[in-house]
Amino acid sequence: MKRRNFVKSAAATGAGLLILPGGIHAAKGVQDKLNIALIGAHGRGSQHYRSLESENVVAICDVHAGNMALAAKQYPNAKQYIDWRKCLEQKDIDAVLIATPDHHHAFISIWAMNRGLHVFCEKPLGECVGEAREVRKVYLANKDKLATQHGTQRHAHENFDRVSELVRMGAIGDLQEVQAWGNRTHDKTAYLPSAGPAPNDIDWEQWIGPVQMHPFNPGYFGARPGAGCLLWNMYHDFGSWQVGDMGSHTMDLAWNAIDAGLPTSVVASGDPYNKEVCPSDLHNTFSFPANDWRGEISVEWFQGTLKPKTPHPAIDISKIGHGAMFKGTKGALIADFRTRMLVPAREGADMTYYDSPGSNEVAPPHGNFVGQWINACKGDLKTSCDFDYAGRMIETLMLGLVAHRAGKELKYDSAAGRVTNDSKANDYLHKKYRKGWVLNG
Repeated sequence: MKRRNFVKSAAATGAGLLILPGGIHAAKGVQDKLNIALIGAHGRGSQHYRSLESENVVAICDVHAGNMALAAKQYPNAKQYIDWRKCLEQKDIDAVLIATPDHHHAFISIWAMNRGLHVFCEKPLGECVGEAREVRKVYLANKDKLATQHGTQRHAHENFDRVSELVRMGAIGDLQEVQAWGNRTHDKTAYLPSAGPAPNDIDWEQWIGPVQMHPFNPGYFGARPGAGCLLWNMYHDFGSWQVGDMGSHTMDLAWNAIDAGLPTSVVASGDPYNKEVCPSDLHNTFSFPANDWRGEISVEWFQGTLKPKTPHPAIDISKIGHGAMFKGTKGALIADFRTRMLVPAREGADMTYYDSPGSNEVAPPHGNFVGQWINACKGDLKTSCDFDYAGRMIETLMLGLVAHRAGKELKYDSAAGRVTNDSKANDYLHKKYRKGWVLNG
């Protein structure tokens, strides 16, 4: 597809027309309210209260009694659950919003879709390659019935689409390489030690859920709403540190522009592998095949103290905490979540080759990100970050951690979901779960 036609198509898709399909959950109308289960009812969940004001929250689920009490003040008529598996059996639920710790995301998403429920899931969608692939597989089997949205809310900033349009329409010439980075670091070396039994108001067994059991420590709790993940997501069983956390947001800035499938190879460097904690410093390089508007490209992820080289001495990359850079035959484009800088700095970069879009050819505003999903549940099921788009991105990022653990360049068969040059590395594509926990249940 030609670049200009691609942008026109993207703009039309982004308009979010509410065309009601037949036979979907008794065809909820645009004016009808969804019955929503909020799983992870306070903390990050509380930051969705305003977006859910137009709908009915009929169920709340949390393992922390104090958080449940706070959520119950907001939703006094909602049924309360500690175990999300029981919550999903409530018969009047239409949709689920998931704001739990990361290691529950793939499980709840899959179980909810298997029960015919629309799903909004906070990032990351999965915590290993196998989880990301399974979520995507289940979604693709239900994409004509269910609306899904991945919690990369920054995607709604207009800058994401402006960056994509500049890249796809040739403002930097032919795209050759992409780099994304995030500057958060951690100093942890092992899981927190045992601090005795969990207090009565925390169901530790349910918090641990499907992953291997670890002793309770209050250090995993106590952050302000929305920042709780920074207390536990550096530990392998609970998260994937920044490659899955801010990496979901920052890589999304790149992913939205490059029209990628899945990589064919990946190599990693950074901190030495630690079986208990994710690396603070990490650098991945992925190779992606050509498509119908660009050639083969490399995509790099930098994390912690690592950063790409600046495209020009006047630009200090270290001052951009989270960003992405696109390099082409005519120049470079550097962006953070809200701003962008075009550097046409190579020979022949006179911009006469760039045909900028008209105002009717750029993607329209996304509006409220959760609201887009709510409208999709009642309408055409289309969202900007569905589980196909997000599933491919998270599979890619989690493959970067596999390469880091393997300590070598890996060749990847994306159709089969297999590493082809290191059989042992295939063991790292999946997690081992506790007895009684089934991913696709």
